[in-house]
Order: sequence, then structure tokens, then C-alpha cells
Amino acid sequence: MRPPFLLLTLLLCGVAVAATPSDRPPGLKPVPDGAPGPEDAAAITIKPSPQGRVVEYRANGKLYMLKVIPRTGKPYYLIDQKGDGQFARQDSLDSGMRPPMWVVKEF
Repeated sequence: MRPPFLLLTLLLCGVAVAATPSDRPPGLKPVPDGAPGPEDAAAITIKPSPQGRVVEYRANGKLYMLKVIPRTGKPYYLIDQKGDGQFARQDSLDSGMRPPMWVVKEF
């Protein structure tokens, strides 16, 4: 039983490897090698002030979030939801959504 199954598996693997690029869907680009460059990474700037600290988060040079850490009190976030430069305050980044979770398997 094992030799025919092994032979069939090897045959199917050979067919998969022999697939030409023309068999692939159009519009796919190869994944670049290596770590993302500095232009892909989000820039973080920390600005101290007498009232506390402000942490600026930027992506592609555009400011999208501020974390305000006052000397007294809890930190809060100012987030640009629509990308129009209008920041809305959030006390935490927790959305409050709790999806149901079940244990599928324990081992």
C-alpha cells in the first residue's frame, strides 16, 4: 500500500514544481528579499515638554497618531481616523470588541 501512495505523492509534487510562471495568476509580484527599508517603517518621535511627553507616530511622512503622556494622569491617544488632520481623543487603543473564543484542542 505504501509504495503506490509514495509514488503518487512524488508524482504530484513533481507536477507542482514543474508549473510555469504562465500558470500563475497575472499581476503577482515577487516578494522582496530582506528587511523593510527605512521608507517602509513607521517613524516615531518623542518630544518632551514641561507638562509631560508627546510621542508622534508617522507613516510615509504623515502624522497619524499622537500619544500624550502627562506628568499627572493617564496617557491618552489622539488619532487621525480619516487622514484629514482632525485628531480625535481615545483613552486607550482598545476597541472594546471581544470576539467569542472557545477552546478547540488542549494538549
